[in-house]
Amino acid sequence: MTENLGLTIGLVAAGSAAGGMARFFVSGLVARTAGEMFPWGTMVVNVSGAFAIGLIAALAQHHLVFAQPQAWALAVTGFLGSYTTVSSFSLQTLALARSGHRRRAVANVGVSLLLCLTAAASGLLVAQPLLAAVTQ
Repeated sequence: MTENLGLTIGLVAAGSAAGGMARFFVSGLVARTAGEMFPWGTMVVNVSGAFAIGLIAALAQHHLVFAQPQAWALAVTGFLGSYTTVSSFSLQTLALARSGHRRRAVANVGVSLLLCLTAAASGLLVAQPLLAAVTQ
């Protein structure tokens, strides 16, 4: 890794820039559409990012493109690391609780966890028929 450290850092930076812009666009679009009484935008980026990492993990397990360290650095560490957001989720959940919306805060935690785990598992499952078609 040290021989390609500069390349890896560049790929993480490029992925992070694209992921951050994608999160800004998607979460903003969802918030403007659904309203801001609940952090729907953050939930959508976290759930869609969990689905994407399930797909990518399945591709990596079958030694396809994402098994390469550089592709993983770009797509997962960079793009998805910047696209998804635990920090915003945490702050928005605390804001709901502190403003007296404790049920919404608990719902945000429970629904986010359930949907993100389900999305990651779904990404893995969706990848299986794709992998079968590609590897034949």
